[in-house]
Amino acid sequence: MKKLNITPLKNSFDIVIDNIASDKSISHRCAMFSLFSDKPSVIKNYLRGEDTMDSLRIAEKLGARIEDDSETGIITITPPKTLSEPDDVLDCGNAGTGMRLYAGLLAGIEGSFVLTGDKYLRSRPMKRVADPLRNIGASIDGREKGNKAPLHIRGAKLSSFRYHSPIDSAQVKSALILAAIQSDEKSYYKEDLLSRDHTERMLNGMGANISTNKDGWIEIEPLKGKLKPLNITVPTDPSSAFFFAVAAAIVPNAKVTLKNVTLNRTRIEAYKILEKMGAKVTYVKTEDVYEPIGDIIVEHNVLNGVTVDSNIAWLIDELPALSIAMSIANGKSIVKNAKELRVKECDRISVVVENLKLCGVSYTEFEDGYEINGDDKLKSATINSHGDHRIAMSFAIAGLLCGMDIEDTQCIETSFPNFVEILKSLKG
Repeated sequence: MKKLNITPLKNSFDIVIDNIASDKSISHRCAMFSLFSDKPSVIKNYLRGEDTMDSLRIAEKLGARIEDDSETGIITITPPKTLSEPDDVLDCGNAGTGMRLYAGLLAGIEGSFVLTGDKYLRSRPMKRVADPLRNIGASIDGREKGNKAPLHIRGAKLSSFRYHSPIDSAQVKSALILAAIQSDEKSYYKEDLLSRDHTERMLNGMGANISTNKDGWIEIEPLKGKLKPLNITVPTDPSSAFFFAVAAAIVPNAKVTLKNVTLNRTRIEAYKILEKMGAKVTYVKTEDVYEPIGDIIVEHNVLNGVTVDSNIAWLIDELPALSIAMSIANGKSIVKNAKELRVKECDRISVVVENLKLCGVSYTEFEDGYEINGDDKLKSATINSHGDHRIAMSFAIAGLLCGMDIEDTQCIETSFPNFVEILKSLKG
């Protein structure tokens, strides 16, 4: 089990970061969506983390030809004429995105498929995807009646549907969209709060017909043929970049410029919360093709407590890092309506507050969130990530102020391979 020791910064920093991990959500989707074309897709800046490479290897096992040019960094995905039934299980690693989206994609493909992952992914709930897919004709089984992986999927012809999801989740929505485009008639999907919309944007850019009507229902037309291939440069992941935004916000006199980040409004809510707390944040848009892309500049300022109880679906990955900013802010901060945190890579509510307690921070835990007393001073501690990369990296950022020993850090490599390298660069 890997460990990471963080020592406190002795100086401030003013740094431009242009080598943050590429966007994980978009990289996963590039591997999958390319399978719906009949021409090669060209992907620049694909994230070479373990989870996203697993999604690429799954595409290859389904019959795609993958060419990875090490000199240019360009990955070319040539889809097969028809997807083939693999002779082995399909390993999604630690990625809930990989497993849930592939479940929707494979549900409409003739054949037998087994999706598995590491011990953490195998403990995460899958019925939120499996149940609605079963209702439209998919055959899905697994542990706990299909709630836990490994999942066995026997693809079949799927029916159209009208489904109002009880969960605002981009993974559930994307799985159902991937199933819907393989049916014969228009399908309808609704969520109460817009979750990440990369799936709709990217598929529409490839020629699909996905729109939202005046009543908030997403209308998904079945494909009439093959989609256009992707030709995309994957932007910087704003969720990964956010760790360094928090670093700049909490370290006196610090400033960071984060280059080539997606500025999709469903992805930058955490930066808006930092602004609300008092940090200086500037957005500079440079392009807008599949996604709005640009730079985000974050500068230190005195932070104050904040209440976070809306747009939670846009914050679910950044809340652990935000908890570090809340811990040094003036006054109390409250997170509510975030019960979804309990079913991520770990129970992020209990793990965040337990580790904050070790760092000397007082709190109150709720079923759907927590209250953090920002008047306490962070102190050095030994914390356990519980295999959750966002917990590990959040407390690494806290270590810039007080020092930190973090256990079980192998998980960082799955999502952000050069995180530690960039962290060290803050020290000059």
